[in-house]
Amino acid sequence: MNFSISGLYLVTPDCDDTGLLCAQVTQALQGGVALVQYRHKTASDALRLEQATALLAICRQANVPLLMNDHVALAAALDADGVHVGQHDSAISAARAVLGKQKIIGASCYNRFELAEQAQAAGADYVAFGACYSSSTKPDAPRATSALFTQAKQLLSVPVVGIGGITLDNARPLIEAGADALAVITDIFQAADIAAHCRQYQPLFAKN
Repeated sequence: MNFSISGLYLVTPDCDDTGLLCAQVTQALQGGVALVQYRHKTASDALRLEQATALLAICRQANVPLLMNDHVALAAALDADGVHVGQHDSAISAARAVLGKQKIIGASCYNRFELAEQAQAAGADYVAFGACYSSSTKPDAPRATSALFTQAKQLLSVPVVGIGGITLDNARPLIEAGADALAVITDIFQAADIAAHCRQYQPLFAKN
């Protein structure tokens, strides 16, 4: 895929209502999100397949890549655009063997630069650090500092993504520190007007 990993990166919440989820993601795409990750930690296999299939159609129409969180086999079965794996999920090399060279593989590196180095060496297309701020999704997650993004931009060649507790009010310092993309869940899905809220993020990513 020739998509760049930059800008606003939408990660879905645990939502069992497929119609609502699709409507919300559609609004976010209208607001200019650059990348979508389908993440539902508690879904049944049947619900996950239903939602991933529906979201993939929506993202294809918008020409925005859809990644699966953890589920490499599902990504392969649907021909989704890639996966995001964690430290305890499928190894990057194993995911690459299944998905091939053209798919996007991202890796969670928490607050550890050495994990990002390892991920890049293993063939990850981007690395993600977080939680950047206190997060309702993962309240006990280790905290990633802005210095980590600066270090990564200086020493790594792959894009760097920030995640965890990110809002419009605290996003700018992460971008200034070197984050190419910001992965956001709660701040977007709780917005009264999702499309408008996503549009407010766009100037933050504008290159001077």
